[in-house]
Amino acid sequence: MEQESHLNVPRHHHRKDVPDKFLKLRNVLNLIFMLGAIVGVAVYMLSDQDTGIYIIMGSMAFKVVECTLRFIH
Repeated sequence: MEQESHLNVPRHHHRKDVPDKFLKLRNVLNLIFMLGAIVGVAVYMLSDQDTGIYIIMGSMAFKVVECTLRFIH
């Protein structure tokens, strides 16, 4: 015997119908972040650790900007 539920299921509002005007810029910023992180880790492992950390921190700045644009949208 099935019971009928009277609970309201919450509707999640997705913004699929709203175009993301920052999508291309966010993709470029993500690409810069990923390349910078890879280069930073390589420099960290193969050469100077301090320089590698600075490169990784610099690439993280691009990620922070990308996340800010995502939250603005």
